[in-house]
Amino acid sequence: MLTDVLFPFVGGLALFIYGMQIMAQGLQNAAGSKMKKMLEVLTKNKLMGVLLGAFVTAIIQSSSATTVMVVGFVNAGLMNLVQAMSVIMGANIGTTVTGWLVSSVEWAEFLSPSTLAPVVVMIGVVALITAKKNKQKEIASILIGFGILFIGIDMMSGAVTPLRDSEIFRTAFLTLGANPLLGVLAGAVVTAIIQSSSASVGILQTLAVAGLVPFNAAVYVIMGQNIGTCITAMLSSIGASRNAKSAAYMHLLFNIIGTIIFSILSIIYFKMINPALGEQLITITEISIVHTSFNVATTIILFPFSNGIIFLAKKLNKVQETEEEKVIVHLDDRVLETPSVAVQLAVKEVIRMGNVVLKNLDAAISCIYNKNPDEIEKVLKREEKIDNICDGINEYVVKICSKPISNIENETVTSLLHLVDDLERIGDHCENLAGIASEMKESKTEFSEIAMTELKEIVKHSFTSFAESIKAFENFDVEAARNVVREEDIVDELRNKFRLGHIQRLASNECNAEPGIYFLDILTNLERISDHSLNIAQVVLNENRQIKLHHSEKVATQEK
Repeated sequence: MLTDVLFPFVGGLALFIYGMQIMAQGLQNAAGSKMKKMLEVLTKNKLMGVLLGAFVTAIIQSSSATTVMVVGFVNAGLMNLVQAMSVIMGANIGTTVTGWLVSSVEWAEFLSPSTLAPVVVMIGVVALITAKKNKQKEIASILIGFGILFIGIDMMSGAVTPLRDSEIFRTAFLTLGANPLLGVLAGAVVTAIIQSSSASVGILQTLAVAGLVPFNAAVYVIMGQNIGTCITAMLSSIGASRNAKSAAYMHLLFNIIGTIIFSILSIIYFKMINPALGEQLITITEISIVHTSFNVATTIILFPFSNGIIFLAKKLNKVQETEEEKVIVHLDDRVLETPSVAVQLAVKEVIRMGNVVLKNLDAAISCIYNKNPDEIEKVLKREEKIDNICDGINEYVVKICSKPISNIENETVTSLLHLVDDLERIGDHCENLAGIASEMKESKTEFSEIAMTELKEIVKHSFTSFAESIKAFENFDVEAARNVVREEDIVDELRNKFRLGHIQRLASNECNAEPGIYFLDILTNLERISDHSLNIAQVVLNENRQIKLHHSEKVATQEK
């Protein structure tokens, strides 16, 4: 008998979760390009954040996934903790949608899984085969996922039906109803294992169909399910920033506090006011009502105290921020499920890389003048970091491209790859300059006064061209980009002029050959730096509207 129940039940659960994921992916793809714009809503007020959290979670069918996304946004600096708190509250409300879909089978005969599921899957498959546009394919995926979800429900319901006469199961649920702590613990453990409160509520509903679940046991289990779903965000925050970890703690605290409040109220109600209701068997629609009521009421009660929850989360989070600068700051794999936002993070990381390279160029130029061994070593170490940032951005962009992205986003990441290549090459030229300084230090080589004067002049224009290119890209500043064009022309002229003059000095024995070789190498590196700076500026001058779009987004900065 155990295998007759267990195997169909596990198979049904697998189909339920798989169908939920397919349906959620279809909904997310349909709305994915608008996800980034939704973030702007957060800047208005906390209530809008709650509504956004509920809406997004209703689409992706998982409060865990939404909270993981929030942790990623906080970690990347796109969202502060106040905004994160409101979205987390909304996510708890949005996750109840799946339960209502399951409850619909009680409302009409034609909505029963055995009747509806095959029809919906058939329509979805036909639509998928005949679809020519992506939007039509996404709608077909939603239908197929919806149908598979209901097939899973039908399998689970059929599997547990024989258990309605099982005294063991009946006693087990009576025990959960009589012992609130056990009920909460059972709900938390099951949900933590399958990492989906929607799926665990679905399991509870199928058990309710079999007539196994008393009202009080269901209430306590549902509260526990809300705690168990926090495990996903807690795990995802490992290795994240302190604020991101605090966001995961906020999710846990919110659900624990809500559970404590309503467990006390439920115990009083079921023990003293209406014991008969607690012993009454619950229906699947009533489970949806309890689930929704609990999450909505918890949000209403705790909404005014959201700042207090943030404070407690920070106190619980003892992890101190490291003083060491991270190699990668903005890129976060948790955000990849929202590709439009991931592209925005890639733009931010490219800007950061540009500023790191600019700092290294300034240091490399100083090395040419003072030949300080410690400064030379710092330039070489920073170049290793630049290479690592470059690799990190390239890998992240490849991950973005593996997701369903729009043509505009595809053009954006292609442009970013070219920009990263230019920045990496400028970093290499900084390394070359530091290497020249090191060789000059070892050989005790010095430039003549004329050479130093010329060097300072071309250095000024080469450095300005790169600094202006970073300014142009970071702020999408067209005037700064035009300055790069002018500076690059000057560098070309100076390089040709100084090269010719230096060759003439070598021919007339006004300077030695060894310093002359170093001088020409420096001119070449500076001229190539200005060439790559021009490439960066051209992105702005060519009015790359895709990247401009990502620059213009108003997003929240990470809370300090």
